[in-house]
Amino acid sequence: MKHTIRVQRFLRTSRDENMKILLAIDDSKYSEAAVQGVLQQMQPEYSDVCILHVVKPLPIIPRSYIGRVENLESAQRERPEKGKELVERAGQLLNRAGFKMHTDVEEGDPRTAIINYATRWNADSILMGSHRGKGQNRFLIGSVSESVLRHAHCSVEIVRAAGV
Repeated sequence: MKHTIRVQRFLRTSRDENMKILLAIDDSKYSEAAVQGVLQQMQPEYSDVCILHVVKPLPIIPRSYIGRVENLESAQRERPEKGKELVERAGQLLNRAGFKMHTDVEEGDPRTAIINYATRWNADSILMGSHRGKGQNRFLIGSVSESVLRHAHCSVEIVRAAGV
């Protein structure tokens, strides 16, 4: 079971156009819950989904890249390709369920890139997972999710996987 936080900024009154849903994902179990949220809550015949992954610039070479790349620039060049693989995997699930969808990968700060993309694409809703804390922090949401929730022009749904 999952838990969600939803901020609805408007209600669509017409079915003339499909609802445009921006599904912002990373390579985490939280994003897997967000993909499942689209599959369980949205109707494919009334939804257009864009699956977005934002590649954040690296300040240092991550441990997983040591020995595989020569420098920080090489590590950074490799990350968009991994992002494309990630959004394509999620896209296959949605495509099989009958959703009209496309994928995109952008580079930058996820907090602003997701909001800017949603604005440019004129999204009706943003759906994403949350990297929440444990213990006393379990009621909080991650910094990217919180920023998107506070600043997006459209409705936002934050999916939190139960027991995670």
